[in-house]
Amino acid sequence: MFQLDFGDHRPLYEQIKDKIKTLIITGVLSEHDKVPSVRELAATLTINPNTIQKAYRDLEQEGFIYSLRAKGSFVAPQSHIAGQTDVGHLLEDLETLLEKLSFCGVSYEKIIKTVNTHYGQDKKEDNHDSGN
Repeated sequence: MFQLDFGDHRPLYEQIKDKIKTLIITGVLSEHDKVPSVRELAATLTINPNTIQKAYRDLEQEGFIYSLRAKGSFVAPQSHIAGQTDVGHLLEDLETLLEKLSFCGVSYEKIIKTVNTHYGQDKKEDNHDSGN
């Protein structure tokens, strides 16, 4: 499913959380897909099951997964994830990232192009421009 970076300064449980979030956000894991069991993932990654359990507990509190007793953990519906997500915190992260990009000399135009590409605006603008 994924590998951990033992050279990463972040705790392993945070890396696991981030990897699973990425799999959900990118659509690799879909709504109601079963995520690996704690034991299965701990064996695959050769780490303590308590580390996986902490990551799953946090993911559940953040609304990314839900658990069913004796069945396992599953990806939460997108509407549930969106409702649980702290958008204000994400916007603060974006502002910090924009400051770093600006400091590194990335142009405003490049940032806007990247945002437009992500949201599919480039195609809309290209179609709009060709109609003029």
